[in-house]
Amino acid sequence: MTLRVLVVGDPYMPVSAYAGPLAGLEGRVELSMMQIDEVTCAPPVTESERGLREYVGDPAEVARAVAGHDVLIVHGAAVSAEVLSAAPLRLVCCARGGPVNVDVAAATGRGIPVVNTPGKNAEAVAELTIAFALLLVRAVPQASRHLLAGGGFAESVFEGREFLGREAPGLTMGLVGLGHVGREVAWRARALGFTVLGYDPQPPDPPNGADVELVSLDTLLARSDVVSLHARLTSENRQMFSRDRFAQMRPGACFINTARESLVDERALRQALEQGTLGGAALDVLEQTPGRHPLLDLPNVFVTPHIGGATAETLTRGAQRAVTAVTELLTGRVPANVVNPQVLQAQVVEGSTAL
Repeated sequence: MTLRVLVVGDPYMPVSAYAGPLAGLEGRVELSMMQIDEVTCAPPVTESERGLREYVGDPAEVARAVAGHDVLIVHGAAVSAEVLSAAPLRLVCCARGGPVNVDVAAATGRGIPVVNTPGKNAEAVAELTIAFALLLVRAVPQASRHLLAGGGFAESVFEGREFLGREAPGLTMGLVGLGHVGREVAWRARALGFTVLGYDPQPPDPPNGADVELVSLDTLLARSDVVSLHARLTSENRQMFSRDRFAQMRPGACFINTARESLVDERALRQALEQGTLGGAALDVLEQTPGRHPLLDLPNVFVTPHIGGATAETLTRGAQRAVTAVTELLTGRVPANVVNPQVLQAQVVEGSTAL
């Protein structure tokens, strides 16, 4: 029987992003496509939908489209309990690191494995982090704002004293979080000459897997010239970077956040920057505020609009890994990165490992 696969694209990762990887499945599956063009989402109307985050489109439309399919591939589309009940699904592939738009508990209850693509954007986010670090230690935000505010260009090679910076080999970078992104940042930072420290409440296995000096968070903050945040947000670490944490950092140190805005007390960050406790900050994420965000106007702050994973390669990796999961299903193998492995364990108990 032909495997029926529905691919749901969205404004960030359209169906065209899957074209290359899907070409390898030609003749082996029956493909359907659905494209969500709006970045907005329909208001949740069911208990399952209310438990989803960061989704686009209308779950009811996805439920109608998925009927009759065996596999559902999404990036940002909602996969609610109602969507999962609309078809005899054998696999759900979510082409992102955290499948927050999928009701994983509902999928588990229905015996449906859910696959994600952890680390697909790790290289992209790591490169942006390194760019941020170099911009900060070379005082580029201040120098750029100097010109934007009407300052003149240097008239001789002897100028630039207002924006004296530092070079990587004389500096220490502290990485808070040593998952996929943190480890990618680590080896890039070492290549530039940074001394690299790392903290993670669940350090890599083996402990030297990130090839950094593992220290406590207190030690990392006290020793680092640049602190870069790469932790996944949990209920326990919300606003982990508070006024007290910023006070522990070295005077004049720089702070980078390419992870989640809710990990940072932004009011405390602003005070630390204004008071000179911190020398600068580079942020790829900010809390939503009415009107203009106050951090945007500080001269020692550099902000980008959440572009950490925004590369063509990131989309390709996500699509390729999702399609690889479908290929494994076709060949009777267990896909990698199943986020609800208890489903597989239940299948073994029942005497079958086929999905």
